[in-house]
Amino acid sequence: MKIALALTALAAAIMPGSQALAQDSERTIRIRPGLGAQTRPEYPGADKSEVVPYIKFSIARGDNPFGFSAPDDAFGIALLSMGPLRAGPALAIQGGRKDSDVGVPLGKVKSTVEVGGFAEVLVMDQFRLRADLRKGIGGHEGLVGSIGADQIWRDGDRYAISVGPRLLYSDSRYQRAYFGVTPQAALATGLPAYRPDGGFHAVAAAAGLHYALSGPLGLFGYARYERLIGDARKSPVVRELGSPNQMSAGLGISYTLTVRK
Repeated sequence: MKIALALTALAAAIMPGSQALAQDSERTIRIRPGLGAQTRPEYPGADKSEVVPYIKFSIARGDNPFGFSAPDDAFGIALLSMGPLRAGPALAIQGGRKDSDVGVPLGKVKSTVEVGGFAEVLVMDQFRLRADLRKGIGGHEGLVGSIGADQIWRDGDRYAISVGPRLLYSDSRYQRAYFGVTPQAALATGLPAYRPDGGFHAVAAAAGLHYALSGPLGLFGYARYERLIGDARKSPVVRELGSPNQMSAGLGISYTLTVRK
């Protein structure tokens, strides 16, 4: 009887502390910004690369691990979450193209803000299917999208490794902006006039990594290969001035901060 009373008293003493720890954890938000550098094609179909900043940003609540995202995902916010299904708005920025980038007066394409949505299914943090569709505002003004899958290996926040294929789609506005040659541009450049249609324009494979270093520091990076297909591959802009092989890679350092609400 005395033992039972002692255990009851001990449980009563521990439970408020446990509840306080749980509540304290719920009031904690972890933020993981990251900064590095990446190399990528100067424009879709280019045979030259440029070096630009590589930025990542993740948020996790309490002790929950940071959510998974592939290195080539458009930025998205999951407003709908039902079990393994997540969906919401998506945002991306497509770089522009100048005549000096190509080397001939082909016509300028301004940088484009792409707005749309995404949906994904994440199974046990081990396999993900994702699709997105976005509309260009300004710039190419086209419709772009992708379908992809990722195999994931992770141990909480210690490390996360992913690899998977992609299939990229774009409508005729996008393809004519980057891969088309108008009659006027044909006269100015000597290239044959070319008017591509919409459809799947590339296949790709992407691999990503995040690895926790000592303390709050982490290392993240990616490598991606894309191969133009269809009307994009047949374009004289690609065949004579660029390349169907599109390579990109990046590396950076992240820092995890803990913020109490």
